[in-house]
Amino acid sequence: MSLRQVATEASTRTLYLAWQDPDSRRWYTVGKLDHAKGMYVFNYTRGALEAKKRGFTPIVSFPELRETYRSDRIFPLFANQVMSRSRPEYADYIQWLSIAEDKADPIAILARSGEHMTDTLEIFPHPERQSDEAYSAHFFVHGLRHQSTCAVERSMRLEPQEDLLLMSDIQNPYDDNALAVRTAEKEEQDMHILGYLPRYLAGELATLDDSDVSKSRVTVVRVNPPPAPIHFRILCRLTMQWSRHTPPFSGADYEPLSSGPTAP
Repeated sequence: MSLRQVATEASTRTLYLAWQDPDSRRWYTVGKLDHAKGMYVFNYTRGALEAKKRGFTPIVSFPELRETYRSDRIFPLFANQVMSRSRPEYADYIQWLSIAEDKADPIAILARSGEHMTDTLEIFPHPERQSDEAYSAHFFVHGLRHQSTCAVERSMRLEPQEDLLLMSDIQNPYDDNALAVRTAEKEEQDMHILGYLPRYLAGELATLDDSDVSKSRVTVVRVNPPPAPIHFRILCRLTMQWSRHTPPFSGADYEPLSSGPTAP
């Protein structure tokens, strides 16, 4: 990767838009939102072509699959998912996400919260480059509400910087790459499954060699007690060791459909 590519990657913040087939429950990456130099750029990705075969239709505000959409303001589709600063719970919300108030712009909030926009649409961020061979991503552990009472109670005793472990769930009926998140047996009889790594991160880890996966690390960033919703309970950071020459999310499904320039 050239110095110019590294600089571009660092200065461009990217969110992806995913669509779920309501029948198979499979997720498809259908869109990409880039933000750089004060400009927002949205493109559909090649994943939208496959999703279209399963019933996906273009979003009303982005009607053409092969068009590049640009704006100096974040598009309403995404802006509508960001909590208003006037809401009384806004300050608590930003704390749950562990974002400094002066850094809490719409892209940062959406990247951290991983919002479900509708029953079939969700947002997820591109990981941040840390070095030549490392990327990191913040995420909330998925599915804690479906775990045992003991696991939920254990979640309240997690501490910042505590290590958690990933465990393959090879018989998961919904995701072949599913990775459960569990405690690292910090104390006796302390093996609790807390939930799951978000599927988009599990899918990327599945593309790596076992040696790279084994070097990946999950650490607790913050635990949010009630009244925070339980899906905002455990904020973690995944550091992925990345010896591949291509960055994460560089597969065909993530490529923009537009043939024109896609970055500001």
